[in-house]
Formats: sequence, C-alpha cells, structure tokens
Amino acid sequence: AGLSRFGVNLVRLPPGTASALRHWHTAEEEFVYVLEGEVALVTDAGTQTLGPGMAAGFPAGRPDGHQLVNRSEHDVLYLEVGDRRPEDEVEYPDIDLRLKLLDGKDTFVHKDGKPWEEKKS
Repeated sequence: AGLSRFGVNLVRLPPGTASALRHWHTAEEEFVYVLEGEVALVTDAGTQTLGPGMAAGFPAGRPDGHQLVNRSEHDVLYLEVGDRRPEDEVEYPDIDLRLKLLDGKDTFVHKDGKPWEEKKS
C-alpha cells in the first residue's frame, strides 16, 4: 500500500507467553485489537482481561509500561498497530533497559545511557 510510517502485525500469542517486556514508547502510539482468546493486559494500573472485540491504546510519551500476557490454555490472536516513528525510544520500567537511536541504529542501553556490551566468555 506504500505506507512507510504505519505498521500492522497479526500476532499469535501461545499459552504462557507475553507480547514483550513491559514497555512504553516516547514517540510511537500503539493500539491492540483482540480477535480470538483472552489475554491479560498488564499496565501500571494493574491487570485487566481483554477478549474478542476489545481494544486498548497506548499514547506516545505516556510512561505507563504495558504488555499482553496469555495466562489461558489457548492461543490469543490480536492485531497490533503502531505508527513507527523513527525518533521513537522505548523504556522498560521493570528492568535496567532502554532502546535508543544511536548513530542511526536502534541500540539497547542501560537507563544511565551506557550501551549494553556483549558478554565475552
């Protein structure tokens, strides 16, 4: 369709898995729409169950970490929509992790801005 700043993903979340670590975006808005199954939406406010036909939205720049967790015995199918802003950074409030744009590349860094280094054995 020629779209460059708009992404839609059809996601199948198996039982016992999560969509991502709890996170929020500085510049990207996100929207999820549940097609099949029941999934737990975990945010700073707590947990609520989303079922088929239910949706949730996450405005850019609002520091409210969110994730979807499948605590059921069946797959969950949902649409995930975002606007893919190139200046977006991602914060992970529960751990020492941030995704930043450094030298034109998405780079995982510590909360203090120091890049994660690969452990050498």
